[in-house]
Amino acid sequence: MRTSRAGRARGGAPRAEIDASWNRVARNGVVPDQSTESELLGSDEIEHRRNASTIGEAMPLLRNGLASIADASQQIMVVTDVDGRVLWRQGHSLVLRQADGICLEEGAEWSEATTGTNAIGTTLVTRRPIQVHSAEHFVRSLHTWTCAAAPVRDPRDGRLVGILDVSGPARTFHPATLALVDSVARLAENELRMRHLVAIERLRSVAAPILCRLGGRALAVDTRGWLAAVTGMPPVDRLPLPKSLAAGRVWLPSLGMCRVEPLPGGWLVRVADAGPDGPPRRVVLDLSRARGLTVQVVNPVGSWTQRLSPRHAELLYALAVHREGRTAAELARDIFGDATRTVTVRAEISRLRRHLAEVLAHRPYRFGDGVEVEVIHPQDPADLLPRSKAPVVLGARGPAGP
Repeated sequence: MRTSRAGRARGGAPRAEIDASWNRVARNGVVPDQSTESELLGSDEIEHRRNASTIGEAMPLLRNGLASIADASQQIMVVTDVDGRVLWRQGHSLVLRQADGICLEEGAEWSEATTGTNAIGTTLVTRRPIQVHSAEHFVRSLHTWTCAAAPVRDPRDGRLVGILDVSGPARTFHPATLALVDSVARLAENELRMRHLVAIERLRSVAAPILCRLGGRALAVDTRGWLAAVTGMPPVDRLPLPKSLAAGRVWLPSLGMCRVEPLPGGWLVRVADAGPDGPPRRVVLDLSRARGLTVQVVNPVGSWTQRLSPRHAELLYALAVHREGRTAAELARDIFGDATRTVTVRAEISRLRRHLAEVLAHRPYRFGDGVEVEVIHPQDPADLLPRSKAPVVLGARGPAGP
């Protein structure tokens, strides 16, 4: 008899994938006698994760298929997100109550780091289907259980979206369970693919007539950036979108400044081309009111206004004064009187460029070539950014200021 790392007697060497998992969890500090309990997510967080999870789109198929098989075999179906958090479970009512005793319930975490070797957690690590039976579990309280899990990937990009698992008492073990779970996981991926194609086709039918009437460059993409239709530019598979996107003007790194409008099931993205006359031509820096600092950008496709923090107003003012451009060290001296504070300057300029990249250039930092800059001063020069201690502002106050 051989004694395993979990301190249990076994009739032979463990399978290679189980042995590798035991090594991982032991290095992570998991011990055989520990509990499998974890801090449960609140109901609001569970619902948020369900709505945000791609795997949720396949739940009707999983409920109608695998869940009924699990129920009939006295097991339960469990679906987790990419963190190993249980988002859904369904199956035999008695087994569901038993699962509560090992914290295999909605909101619980079943990663290897939390519960040791188990089908869900080990699949999260290996990205491969696995069956873990009885004493193959590292934590002893799971020795009366058997489980089989398979990864579910987004068919569009191969990204993991969750884990599909069937668990039950050890006596319900069947060697075909893993093949069943893996097959259903592939069916779920096909369901996600078909739902995506249907949604894209629906979005395309709405967007195509709109794009035909537009001039310039424009795209229609779904809420995750997948392309439905395009005009005036080469097609792309996917447009990277910010995590929070709203209608209006948005800077997209791959396209520049864009105007975004909602469509049923997606977004219409119009690239704000400056046209033959060159880049945006005018920036109005309004410093006339200490509590209403703004910058307005006027270009061939329209205009928009952004409120400014006092620090950002100081930086833009310094660049307006020095149209030839400033290095990070020179801006640090203009703002702080200390040329060594370049890290702070670079960070603040980076934040400014998220909204003003179409008019701000770098190396050195400056307003772009051909951009007209107007500064609106307060009536009394002494009121220019009154709380500012920046040398570039202090030097401008008074009759001799610019």
